[in-house]
Amino acid sequence: MRAYPYPRPTGAVTARVTAVRLRGPGDSREQLDTKGFSVVEQVVALGRAEREDWHTARISLAATVPAREIESKGHWSDIAVVAVVTEGATNTRTVTRLTPGPEGSRDWTGEIELNREDHLDRASLAVHVVATVGEVAGRIIASTTQDWMIDVTADVPLRDRRLDVTTVSFARGAEWLRSFQDAPWVVDTSGRMPTVRLNSDFEGLAALVEGEGSKVEKVVAEMLLAQMCADVWTAVFHSAIGDLEVEDDGTPLLPPDWRGAVLREMLPDIVPGRSAEDALRDVHNRRTGEGSWTDLQPRIHYAAARRAEVPRTLAVTVRDIERLDQESPA
Repeated sequence: MRAYPYPRPTGAVTARVTAVRLRGPGDSREQLDTKGFSVVEQVVALGRAEREDWHTARISLAATVPAREIESKGHWSDIAVVAVVTEGATNTRTVTRLTPGPEGSRDWTGEIELNREDHLDRASLAVHVVATVGEVAGRIIASTTQDWMIDVTADVPLRDRRLDVTTVSFARGAEWLRSFQDAPWVVDTSGRMPTVRLNSDFEGLAALVEGEGSKVEKVVAEMLLAQMCADVWTAVFHSAIGDLEVEDDGTPLLPPDWRGAVLREMLPDIVPGRSAEDALRDVHNRRTGEGSWTDLQPRIHYAAARRAEVPRTLAVTVRDIERLDQESPA
């Protein structure tokens, strides 16, 4: 652990990408769809853009800092929060200041722009809290523990791997899987990252999910993958909300890792019109008995389906099936 000659807050700093916009020739603009960035992997895949001739990428992001600790301890002044993109291959460094939210909020927001010609492969996006400490200005007092990765060529937002999907026989596999023998898949959230266990006892399921069949089977596979993704969002939400750290006054805290990012993504759809902190408190109170937890379940499923783009995928699936039916000989 690195030692510092000045006080630093112990609370976590987290960052999340909220939107990505690309600008091309003639000032043409494209909004990267949400599948182009992952809050779990913390990766932006700019190769997913529909055009390859984009010139700049403008990344919108939000950062959460331990504002309450910073204000209460009083060691720090002239607080600033900055986002920094660096790439060693090109020796590029881009810095932008974020803007604080309303008084009492822990969120800072802003945008940072990348020039395509300045980047070759992968860049890192970090957020730092800078302050004056002991009359010395410009000290970094807190930073994100894991950088976001900006990949200018990849079309899938993955750090090291694809979504962890393993195929295993539920009937002959681990003992805990045997009670799920009738399920096509289950989501395992016991590890550091969620894992999808695909049941090999469903004949043809693995090949279908991998898109190895006919045109119709490939269309169905897209729908299955979207539903699988929705199951992952639902599972990690329940895992995160069920294991929150709570302050002495009963205030639940957003986890500092990807679970916190997942909650921030889903809470606006579950408790609309509330800040992330207020929404988290409402959901936590309902889960622990102060209110109706059951009434929230449709909102949770809706939020998961929306993040997995199930509605869009279903609409595309219906159109593709209709088109294939029209192409079939009478």
